[in-house]
Amino acid sequence: MSAIVVETSREAAVARRPRLRGALASGRTWVGILLTALVTGVAFLGPLLAPHGENDIVGAPYSDSAPDALLGTDYLGQDVWSRLLAGGTWVVVTAVLATLLGMVLGVAAGLAAGYARGWVDEVIMRVCDVVLAFPQIVLVLVLLSVAGPKRWLVVLVVGVSHAPRVARLTRGMTTTLATREFVQSAETLGEKRSRILFAELLPNMAAPLLAELGLRLTYSVGLVASIGFLGFASDPSAADWGLMINENRLALAIQPWAILAPVLAIAVLALGTNLIADGIARAAAHREGASS
Repeated sequence: MSAIVVETSREAAVARRPRLRGALASGRTWVGILLTALVTGVAFLGPLLAPHGENDIVGAPYSDSAPDALLGTDYLGQDVWSRLLAGGTWVVVTAVLATLLGMVLGVAAGLAAGYARGWVDEVIMRVCDVVLAFPQIVLVLVLLSVAGPKRWLVVLVVGVSHAPRVARLTRGMTTTLATREFVQSAETLGEKRSRILFAELLPNMAAPLLAELGLRLTYSVGLVASIGFLGFASDPSAADWGLMINENRLALAIQPWAILAPVLAIAVLALGTNLIADGIARAAAHREGASS
């Protein structure tokens, strides 16, 4: 009996390893990390480096010759470069917090549904189906239009909109891993259910969940920027990359940098997070193929 326990414990230890070295060895992943770090650095350090205040008028509207205005001015005569440096913090922080909230809620729901099965599984999955019936942007905008565009509410709504997708992925992995010998051995030994969920099952999902984290972060960036673009920013006077695109969209031919600068910042951030997620997913898929 002790030999069986030792063997299953070894199997569990091997299965729990994240196996992320392959992802970090990939050039794709490192490019994603560098791009994400670049935009994140601009978002957090930009307000300290901006030559003007985000609402300072420095020249005529849509001017490319205003002094100390590297990218010209916007529709009010504000410095595009300064507003770009000041406008990323809200997008990045909100996207990260919403992604983490969605992952926590989704993983918890998926673990509970996949391991408990029965009516618990049915209730959780049917609630997820209802949320999934609404496109994410529609669900977010409906709730924000009712309650108002508060920052904490944006985080909550975007995070909740991610949770059902994460829950489905987690449930699928949980139902598969629950039949493995190391989980059955832990159940035979009388381990607590919480330990089985968080010490046996969850570590074995590390690579797929990290890939999903990167993917959800990419969607969060797009959603948060879309919220600002559609006029649901919590502070309409503050610099916001999505709001900047909306404010200057009619003057693309006159002053393109007022639009292209925030578009490029959002695109680079989304590309970076997507490359990281793709690198982790490829490493996990390669590992699965090598072990089969």
